[in-house]
Parts: sequence; structure tokens; C-alpha cells
Amino acid sequence: MCARHLRRLWAIPGTALGRSGWPPTVSQRFHWHWNYWWQAHLLDSLVDAQLRAPTGERARLIDRFITTVHRRNFGSWVNDYYDDIAWLGLALQRVRKHNLSTVDEALEAIDKRLHEGWTEDLGGGIWWRRGDSFKNTPANGPAAIFHARSGDGERAREMTQWLTDTLVDPKTGLVWDGIRADTGEVVKHIFSYCQGVYLGACLEQDRPDDAARTIRAVEEHMAPEGILPGSEGGDGGLFSAILARYLALAAKNLPRPEAETAKNLVQKSAEACWNGAAQEKTGPLFSAEWSKPAENPSNKAQRDLSVQIGGWMLLEAAASL
Repeated sequence: MCARHLRRLWAIPGTALGRSGWPPTVSQRFHWHWNYWWQAHLLDSLVDAQLRAPTGERARLIDRFITTVHRRNFGSWVNDYYDDIAWLGLALQRVRKHNLSTVDEALEAIDKRLHEGWTEDLGGGIWWRRGDSFKNTPANGPAAIFHARSGDGERAREMTQWLTDTLVDPKTGLVWDGIRADTGEVVKHIFSYCQGVYLGACLEQDRPDDAARTIRAVEEHMAPEGILPGSEGGDGGLFSAILARYLALAAKNLPRPEAETAKNLVQKSAEACWNGAAQEKTGPLFSAEWSKPAENPSNKAQRDLSVQIGGWMLLEAAASL
């Protein structure tokens, strides 16, 4: 991952950022193609690797990477998408917890922006992005985890309860995508991303029944053969990896039989991902669909940084078990 994707930002010494594709297009080569939230998960994966096998070189890289994200975001820690900034916030919380960099200013800015997103429209929750009329699980799930970890238990509980009351399917236990304020329409798309962030919010707040229900629903409806689903390239390349991260946490912390189910889902998906990877000179190239071998030469989805981070996140989740 580092050999293929990490490069200087605009040839500036001492910078490091993930190129959005490999081999890179011209725009990707110069980091014009900017995926803020992909970089947040790349940072999270660097932290995973540092905790598993610490090195001074990687610790310095993490510090440079954080500074570069701020520079590429034109001197700001936030953008208009509440889900994006929640993801960077979660990664930076781990950075601070393990003393890998000084990030207090960044976390304060993210915390302030997330609190600004809450309104009483539709009974609570934050918007997907500023100025929008859509409230969804992808924003409220990671924000709830962020608030729980930052000590704002009240807001975390409000947010998670809003998700439970508004977007959990009472029949299947799966978590829907979102709800539109202008029409009241519940958007019932099912994404592995949504299951993961809701599960993570429940784990942070000692809601074992809700967490266990989500794991059972994932096993029954999304991974009938025990392998988490793919979502092609683009943003979808990270969806099931996010679910895998929180399934691994459930496997280690949930005092229920479903913890073993969560462990099996992560381990079987990781085995399929690793065994199906294409072998490149720079290392394995992961498939966008873990149940299928990677294509060689690569298809468009496999070229995406998101897909490759997703494979890395999954393997780190399995390694933690």
C-alpha cells in the first residue's frame, strides 16, 4: 500500500498522501483527485499497523501524513460532509490515544462541526452534509462513536437511539441508509457500511442486544456463505472493511454468542481476500469482491485506493483476533 500509493503532495518535501488510484491517472498523480474520507481510513490503517508492529519510521510517517491531510484540505480539518469529518475524527482519536501526534486542534474543530450538525428535524440526528435535507446512518453512526469516545455520552446515546428508532428494519434487524426531511421518505438501501457503524455505536455504549441483533442480521442477510459482500470500487470499496473493523471489536468485547459469529465473518472474509489477491511486484492487489479472485490485469475497481485500503483494513481486523 505504501509503496504503491503514498507520495509527496505536489512534490513538497516532508509530505505524504495516498494517491487515489494505481497505476495513477494524471489527476491522481498530482493529488487533484481528493478523497478526504479515504485518507482518514488510510490513516486508521497506518495506526493499525503501528500498533501491531511499531516502527519509528511509521510513527514519523503518521505525523507527516496528518499534516499533509490538513495542507491538502487547504488549511482546514473539516469539510461539508459530516460523515467524512467523523471518520477523520475517529482516526485522530486513536492517534492521540497512542501519542502518535499532536492533534488536539483538529479534534476540537471536528467536535465543534459535528455538534453543529444536530437538529430536531425528523426527531434528531445530524445531516449527511451541511445545507442538505438528508439524515443518514453513514453520518450518524461514526459521529455517535466519536462522541462516545470523546466523553459526550448524552449526544452519543441520542444519536444511537435515533438510528434505532428511525432506521433499523424491525423485520430483518438490518440498518437502512437514511431518511429525507423534505418528503419523509425512508431510503431503505442496505449497505454493509451502515451495519458496521451502527454496530460500532452500540459497542461503544454497552448496547449488547442491539449489537447482537445486527451481527445476526449481517450473517443471515448479507453474508450467507460467511464472506462479507463487495461494493465495487469508489466509496463502496471501504464499506465492508468498515463492517469488518467493528465486527472484530465485537468479537473481542461482546459478551454474547454472537461474538463468535463476528469472529468467523472477519476471519473467513480475510482468508478469501488474501487467497484471492493478485500478486504484483509491489505486493498483493486485493479484489473489490473478496469472494472472487482479483483480476490480472486489474479492472477499474481494483485500481481504487479505497478497495486496497479495504483489503488492508480487513486483514488488520483479522490480525487483531
